[in-house]
Amino acid sequence: MTQTNTDSVKKIASLINGVKFAMLTVQTEKGHLHGHPMTTQDVEFDGDIWFIGGKDTAQVAAMRLHPQVNVSYSHPDKGVYVSVNGTAQLVEDRAKLDELWSDFYKAYFPQGKEDPNIQLIHIAANGAEYWESDGKVRSLISLAKGLIKGEQPHQGENETIKL
Repeated sequence: MTQTNTDSVKKIASLINGVKFAMLTVQTEKGHLHGHPMTTQDVEFDGDIWFIGGKDTAQVAAMRLHPQVNVSYSHPDKGVYVSVNGTAQLVEDRAKLDELWSDFYKAYFPQGKEDPNIQLIHIAANGAEYWESDGKVRSLISLAKGLIKGEQPHQGENETIKL
């Protein structure tokens, strides 16, 4: 089933809210897919995703060549998995950096917000898919019941969204 409305964006926002880390997958110069963890910014998802990265990283170099990326979120304890595909844009915007910055980043950028290596990464979401179940225990119970009864177990909700 495909959804295409504001409720869909709100649904994705509710699912990824509170997930501290995401996996950002880029395409390397050789065409290989490479995923790496990124800190989720404390802003509500509205179709855009923001990260702070380093200009000198292989990931940023890959996004310069191939801006199509994927961002994956998971919250296994809640049975929530989200995959967002989008287009990366490397942005210079002091006001946005001020909005996103926390002292956590000083570990990566010792000069603070003035560090010339800071790169804002804006992902404009094209679409998303999510899987949501009742959680690990309930999913296992449903799976066991399905096996015993010879029926397809209800594994939760799966939706594809065009943004």
